[in-house]
Amino acid sequence: MSGIDIAPGLHVNSHRFREARGPDWDRLETLLDRVEAGRAGSLSDEDLFELPVLYRATLSSLSVARETSLDADLVAYLESLSTRAYFLLYGVHSPLWRRALAFLADELPAAVRGMWRETLVSLAITVAGAVAAYMLVRSDPSWFFGIVPSNMIGGRDPSASVATLTEALHHKLAADDHLSAFAAELFVNNASVALFAFALGFAFAVPTVLLLIYNGCMLGAMLAVFIPKGLGWEFAAWLSIHGTTEMFAIILAGAAGMRIGIATAFPGRQARLASAVSAGRSAAFVMLGVVGMLVIAGLLEGLGRQLVDNSLSRALIGGAALLFWLVYYYLKPANSRKARKLE
Repeated sequence: MSGIDIAPGLHVNSHRFREARGPDWDRLETLLDRVEAGRAGSLSDEDLFELPVLYRATLSSLSVARETSLDADLVAYLESLSTRAYFLLYGVHSPLWRRALAFLADELPAAVRGMWRETLVSLAITVAGAVAAYMLVRSDPSWFFGIVPSNMIGGRDPSASVATLTEALHHKLAADDHLSAFAAELFVNNASVALFAFALGFAFAVPTVLLLIYNGCMLGAMLAVFIPKGLGWEFAAWLSIHGTTEMFAIILAGAAGMRIGIATAFPGRQARLASAVSAGRSAAFVMLGVVGMLVIAGLLEGLGRQLVDNSLSRALIGGAALLFWLVYYYLKPANSRKARKLE
């Protein structure tokens, strides 16, 4: 008699339990079916954030079902659903090298494309600084010493002769050569400018803009030394081997810093901190690319310019590097939904 009384009670409890928690189970099962069918790319960010919450809710339901001795079919269903969710969330994932390739192939170019407006502004600021410094030094050579740090001059100032500048540009570099030291100083300076331009972007992008102007001014001041002596082409070729990569990296770092600065200054309906954090995600992707570009620029500076002494060959190497970055960042189509959202 007691068994007859208990069974209907358990049936009612199972029915009510399903009614209360069933929508969460159905939702989790729907998401799992989509992933297992190979349509994981169709999941939105909200779906991805929801998955672990639904998994924990299902585990809680399973625990209650076991403790209260609900019907065996329900317990078996919850065990199966929990197991599927566990392997999806905590099972074997793609190896690190495959995720790194996916980042390089899709997510990084998409993040750079997503900042094309800031990149154009960063480029315009750099060019404006270079033009302004060039005109200042041409009108009054003493401006050169106020723009270029003394440890980077090394005899390459407006008073240097054509022969001295030519020898510096085409001389086979020795380990203690002044031009080699200048190149190293220039690389360290540019790498510092790139990193600081990004890191200081949170201050409403003001330090970022100032650093971009300063970096452009240094370039313009050096051009004002070589161009009047008829060595503008040789200097540009000498600089381009690593300069196209390095300057591009600085411009991208400035764009990333401006993205954060604009988000901080104009958060819209978001809280200021939340807006900065949101902008920082795509900016951080760009900065990973910037670090890689700086490493490549360092290798080009340390090897290519030391081994290649012909101006045309130097310019071709620098031009090829620039073309590669433009094609890689702006012409490669995005393959994943996540990459497309970063654009």
